[in-house]
Amino acid sequence: MQSSTTVFLVRPVRFGFNPETAASNHFQHSMAGLDAAAVQARAFAEFDALVASLRAKGVTVWVFDDTPEPVKPDAVFPNNWLTLHPDGRVLLYPMCAPNRRPERRPDILEALRQQFAVKEVVDLSFYELEDRFLEGTGSILFDHEHRVAYACLSPRTDAGLFADVAAQLGYRPVTFRACDANGQEIYHTNVMLSIGAGFAVVCLESIVDAAERAAVVASFAATNHEIVDISLAQVAQFAGNLLALQPTQGPALLAMSQSAFDALTPAQRRTLGTYCELLPLPIPTIETIGGGSVRCMLAEVFLPAIPAESTNRKQP
Repeated sequence: MQSSTTVFLVRPVRFGFNPETAASNHFQHSMAGLDAAAVQARAFAEFDALVASLRAKGVTVWVFDDTPEPVKPDAVFPNNWLTLHPDGRVLLYPMCAPNRRPERRPDILEALRQQFAVKEVVDLSFYELEDRFLEGTGSILFDHEHRVAYACLSPRTDAGLFADVAAQLGYRPVTFRACDANGQEIYHTNVMLSIGAGFAVVCLESIVDAAERAAVVASFAATNHEIVDISLAQVAQFAGNLLALQPTQGPALLAMSQSAFDALTPAQRRTLGTYCELLPLPIPTIETIGGGSVRCMLAEVFLPAIPAESTNRKQP
C-alpha cells in the first residue's frame, strides 16, 4: 500500500531556529520580532491544530511529547530519524547535524513496540562516525507500490548508503541532484518530490542534469504516475512537501501546508484532486523557522498492528 492510515508526530517543546542545519537547509528563516516564548507558543498552536485536523479526517495519529533536554529544535520533524515498514522492520538513520541525533528516542520506539509488531531494528546511526548520512523519508521517497526509491543527493543523502538501504529493502534506486532557484543544492528529496498512488508531484527544473531528469520522467512513466510538474518558486513555498494518507474511512488525503496549497495553480489542484482530497494545514511558524513543512512532521507507520485484544491501544 502506497499510503499509510497511521502516522506519529512529536509535539515540540524547544522548537526554534537550528543553526546547525542552516548551512544545508536554505529554506530556514528566522522570524524577526518573535522571542523564543512566542515562537514556541505559535509552534504549539500550529501543531495541535494540525493533529486535530488529521484526526477529524479519520487519520490515526499518535503524538509523543518532545523532552526539554537535550534541546532538540527540530524534534517536530521525526520522519528523518526512522522508517517503519510493513514487514516489521524499523530503520534508524544517520543524521547530519549533531544536535538532531538525540531525536532518535528509544522510549518512542518502545511505545510503538507495545502497539505494533516490530521484528527487527536496523540501526544505521553508526555511519555518523564516517560522516555519511541518510535522513529517512527526507532523503528517500518511496514508491511502495512499485518498489522504487528516489533520492536527491546532498550532504544529507549519501549515494552509497542510499543504494545499500534500497537493496536491503528490495527497492530499485533512482538518484539525481537538484538545486533551488539560487543554484544551491536542495537538502532533502521530499522538498521537491512527493509520490502518491497514481501521481507524482516533482520539480523537474530543479534536476540540473538533463539525463537524470529524463531518467526520473522515464521511471514515473514506467510506473504510470501522472506527473504534476511544479516550479522552483512553488518549491520555495513547500508545494513539493506533501504526503498522501489513506484514512480507515473516507477518501484519500493529500496533506500539505496552507502555503503549499496557495502556491499550487488551479489546474494543479484539479489534477491532484482527482486522486486525493487536498488538506491544507496552516503551519507558517514551523515551516518558516524549521525549513520543513507538513510532510516532514509526519512519520508514517506501516508496521503491522498488534491485535487490540493483545494490548492496551491507547494513543499517546
